[in-house]
Amino acid sequence: FPNEDPLGKRITGKGEIVGVVGDVKYSGLADSIQPAIYEPLTQAHTWDAFLSVRTDAADPMSLITAVRDEIKSLDPELPVSQAGTLESRFATAVAQPRFRTTLIASFAALALVLAVVGTYGVISYSVTQRTHEIGIRVALGAPRKSVLKLVLGQGTALAIAGVLIGLAGSFALTGLLRNLLFNVSTTDWPTFAGTTLLLSGTALLACYFPARRATRVDPMHALRHE
Repeated sequence: FPNEDPLGKRITGKGEIVGVVGDVKYSGLADSIQPAIYEPLTQAHTWDAFLSVRTDAADPMSLITAVRDEIKSLDPELPVSQAGTLESRFATAVAQPRFRTTLIASFAALALVLAVVGTYGVISYSVTQRTHEIGIRVALGAPRKSVLKLVLGQGTALAIAGVLIGLAGSFALTGLLRNLLFNVSTTDWPTFAGTTLLLSGTALLACYFPARRATRVDPMHALRHE
């Protein structure tokens, strides 16, 4: 009923509309919203039903026995199963996505640590190999800042190359991640921007310490370095 008040309207074979509620996801958080109709239990053709009880009790689980007894007093033959709180049912529904998120986050953290260690190792090795060159530059009057820029420039180039390759790989693999994300687009630009800034900042930090060590090279010692 577009652009009309649906209350009081009739649906063929289903009766009159007496209320409108918000969308609900029944199977999982990642599922798409599907149309649904709520019917009185006495008119619904179903073998099972869900009963929700709202309470202000500090421990909702303490009411389960009382609810079971009340239902039994109304119909002793009516079985009651899977009693629990809404919080516990929600926790069960998100258990698998939460586990996948934790697993992916753990691998991402490990990858970040390996990237930092690898970048630090490469730049440190480069500084060691170029000690003689750095000593000559300093002996000829090169300011310490230029040495710092030289080493940081090399590290920045490596970081930019790594980030670009990583972004290209991320875009190529977005289809595989589609089912692992909830309320986040596979091309979510804030996520990509935040990740890029994090990786770039971490890479520059890993480059800074070898670069600072290079600025402290003793020219006389460096010129004797082979």
